[in-house]
Amino acid sequence: MNKPPVSISLSSYGADLVRQRGQGSFIELLAAAGAHCIEWREELLTLEDPAQLADATRAQGLESVYSSPMELWLAGQSKPNPELITALQRAQAFGAKWLKVSLGYFTDTSDLRTLAQILGKSAVQLLVENDQTLHGGRIEPFQRFFAEVEQHKLPIKMTFDIGNWHWQDQSASSAARLLGRHVGYVHCKAVSRRTDGKLVAIPPAASDLHLWEQLLRHMAQGVMRAAEYPLQGDDLVQLTTEHVAVLARLGQSRLENAHA
Repeated sequence: MNKPPVSISLSSYGADLVRQRGQGSFIELLAAAGAHCIEWREELLTLEDPAQLADATRAQGLESVYSSPMELWLAGQSKPNPELITALQRAQAFGAKWLKVSLGYFTDTSDLRTLAQILGKSAVQLLVENDQTLHGGRIEPFQRFFAEVEQHKLPIKMTFDIGNWHWQDQSASSAARLLGRHVGYVHCKAVSRRTDGKLVAIPPAASDLHLWEQLLRHMAQGVMRAAEYPLQGDDLVQLTTEHVAVLARLGQSRLENAHA
């Protein structure tokens, strides 16, 4: 039986717990919960051994994404971030099929030929995410970036973070309509504003799931979707299992209608 296309970002379990337990301790949990994929978080690594994690992940039948907080394009530089080569190598060492980074400062002078040369030497696919910044969290730079990606025929997909659009008052629905065909990975999180005005990620309510269902209609059938919101409770296996099932159901009505 094929696992549903659901990933879990390990940041969902809280930075303190993940650093305390180590990211490898979550492999069996995710496998038991029926997840398809695990998202390693570079910023939460402690002393994990990449080869051991890669072997353990494969043994449990999981795929993996390696998430790096680096920006693909640095301010004032036309060449890709020099850290990209190292990040691709680290992703491969962790057994990841995908490397997730932020867009950064993409401009008309950004050098995609050099980017193509770097990606051509790696088996890891690049995923570029909308983050929470003014320069990397708005729709228009992504439209320009993926127009260039298409022109250069680069093997790059988008990580579409549903919640992050809120930080720049962007419409997730508009973003999905304009960018959905480029999406290869979806970060799912609902967003709430605290009393101090700060935006925070929260688990989805029924209204959020309805929105997510609509957003996925603009993307490829069966696109990988990841939980990136708090998964915290006494029984993490049961909780994760429930949310894997919730995310797996997204898009099912579309699939059923297609087969009707």
